[in-house]
Amino acid sequence: MSVKKDHLNFPTSRRFAPLFATQFLGAFNDNVFKTALFVMISFYGLGQNDILPASQMLNVGALLFILPYFLFSALSGQLSNKFDKAVLARWIKVLEIVVMSVAAFGFYIQSAPLLLFCLFCMGAQSTLFGPLKYAVLPDYLNDKELVMGNSLIESGTFLAILFGQILGTAVAGIPPHIVGMVVVAFAAAGTLASLFMPRVGAKVPHTRLQLNIAKGTMALMREAVAEKPVFTAIIGISWFWFVGAVYTTQLPTFTQIHLGGNDNVFNLMLALFSVGIAAGSVLCAKLSRGRLVLGLVSAGAVGLSISGLLLVWLTHGQRFEGLNGIGWFVSQGNAYPVMLAMLCIGFFGGFFSVPLYTWLQTASSETFRAHAVAANNIVNGIFMVCAAVLSALLLMLFDSITLLYGIVAVGNLPLMAYLLKREPRFLRDMQAVWRRR
Repeated sequence: MSVKKDHLNFPTSRRFAPLFATQFLGAFNDNVFKTALFVMISFYGLGQNDILPASQMLNVGALLFILPYFLFSALSGQLSNKFDKAVLARWIKVLEIVVMSVAAFGFYIQSAPLLLFCLFCMGAQSTLFGPLKYAVLPDYLNDKELVMGNSLIESGTFLAILFGQILGTAVAGIPPHIVGMVVVAFAAAGTLASLFMPRVGAKVPHTRLQLNIAKGTMALMREAVAEKPVFTAIIGISWFWFVGAVYTTQLPTFTQIHLGGNDNVFNLMLALFSVGIAAGSVLCAKLSRGRLVLGLVSAGAVGLSISGLLLVWLTHGQRFEGLNGIGWFVSQGNAYPVMLAMLCIGFFGGFFSVPLYTWLQTASSETFRAHAVAANNIVNGIFMVCAAVLSALLLMLFDSITLLYGIVAVGNLPLMAYLLKREPRFLRDMQAVWRRR
């Protein structure tokens, strides 16, 4: 029996739930480990006797986590074609147990260099799993389920990131060896979930692995650029990650300066952003009714611009010296409009991205799908690095986070115009939404 017909309620069926749990626990554990490590370096003196100061160590850590996306994405796409994706997922999760076991030892001996090496290895492990999780969805789900499947994966990922950051911050102050036990336990739970993923068979079992990183990456990118629908989807998805990187990276400082809030207010704003993405992703799938509607991407871009400009308008010129808690923050006159604006930024981000992920999957052939997702990961990484560089440059020149947020909000519109030029369906498909209402 086909795995696409074994259950009518696919979110709780074996063909989806184990993949969702594996992905959720992986993203959650990544962020528990990374956040706990960064908080220990920043506030608890981890690595204080090493060569680099804490601020530089954090920059090195961020680089080490994203570097594998450039180094190993091409290889990850080849592996996803060469092997059964369910079996590959299990071996990747076993690798996570190994890495987290080494990390547990690193926490025990309080070795920042060893933990940073483990952070690089976790980035590599996530890079290997990335193409697999999106490429296998069309094997598990039928066409009418695919949009909802993508929305659940995306909303689950952002909620996992949020919960992982919260737990990582909470456990950073407890004995380090317990933190090590926590991340190993979640790695084991993710591995257990992967054991229930149905096997789907290798797409191209005779694929030759290209171990030359530069050559393999260049060949992959040439293939992706040659496929116009695939590369258009990649550009759109990468812009979503660009926007998300700008907002979330600057959010702690924005919260302190423009909202006068402490870390609890920051967590509140981050939660609103993440919950907004989850809600927007699911509603986007509901409105699509099982069909790919690229017009919802246009609605998402407009919504991102309006809500982003609203946040800037509400907070521009508002600067605070002291840090206050949630009780003080919600008593301010513009607190609820600011919270609504942040929620809407996440909400329309979900609207913007879900159809693009579905299009990336459906526009790719079965044999190229994993490569397309791998190419997407590389371009995502490039856009996120560009987000960091642009943010640093603008803040150095103008020292204004609201100006940075405003530029990103306005930037959604020319980006959407570029996507429309490449694919008119981004506008035309909106008519289909209104006809079905």
